[in-house]
Amino acid sequence: VRQDHSRQDTPHVVFDAACFAADCIAVPFAAFEGAERASSVAVPRAAGSVSEAFEVARQEGRTAFVPFLCAGDPDFEATRQALLALDEAGSTVIELGVPYSDPLADGSTIQAAASRALAGGATLDKCLELVEEMAPRLKAPLVLFTYFNPIMSRGLDTFAARLAEVGAKGLLVPDIPLEETSLVRESTSKHGIELVLLATPTTPAERMERIAAASEGFVYLVSLTGVTGAKTETDSRVEGLVSTLKSLTDKPVCVGFGISGPKQAKQVADWGADGVIMGSTLVKLLGEAESTEEGVNAVRDVATSVVEVLR
Repeated sequence: VRQDHSRQDTPHVVFDAACFAADCIAVPFAAFEGAERASSVAVPRAAGSVSEAFEVARQEGRTAFVPFLCAGDPDFEATRQALLALDEAGSTVIELGVPYSDPLADGSTIQAAASRALAGGATLDKCLELVEEMAPRLKAPLVLFTYFNPIMSRGLDTFAARLAEVGAKGLLVPDIPLEETSLVRESTSKHGIELVLLATPTTPAERMERIAAASEGFVYLVSLTGVTGAKTETDSRVEGLVSTLKSLTDKPVCVGFGISGPKQAKQVADWGADGVIMGSTLVKLLGEAESTEEGVNAVRDVATSVVEVLR
């Protein structure tokens, strides 16, 4: 670990890239056990949870579509409009990423998006305010994607309480291993937030089963070894990974990393995935467009085409 002063007024710990391996970035958690965990009344999970959204998709016989956006890229107004467009296109759940200075699980497209957002003044507080504004306007529940440092800096229970207060329904933290998720889940469960966990191509079946048992809402199956990024083809071994994971759990299995368009989405659905996650393609279309209108329209068109093939 090393100290980084780029994101907050006080120093915080960031994880070196060498830590990224297997199904997580292995980070000792014991040092954080003393983090603030203020007492709070449990918040019951309201209608519109991540689990409920997947159940509706299952009952309707369609594969779920889970798009990802980086909050604040190219600016927060563009993110607002893109969220509405994705919702109107028929997204099942929407992932909203908190821009971060050391995004170890992300490839060049999302790294660039995070850098643009941070340069434009994006902060965790602004991201949460965006969720608070947009969650009541969306049919799809929002899952916040963030690395652990921002959570640690707030304190687990304080962060989870605020996440519930603003209307988020799920949380995905890519840089904590299975063994260290219990304290996070203790706080998220108290506040009605579903904690989504990831499995990768290098995760052994026995460990995959434990990850699936602990994951809430759905299980995120990473389709490749490496970082996020759009690919022209989906590795055929994903079919076997989906089959293995679905034999170990009744929870929805969603495939992400490398899904770039309708053709790959349809292929993954045909292989038995319950959901398809798309990020880099949408992030690039929105963040690199010449205007907000152009970017939002492009995001809407791609999302609509993917939803159509998943029906």
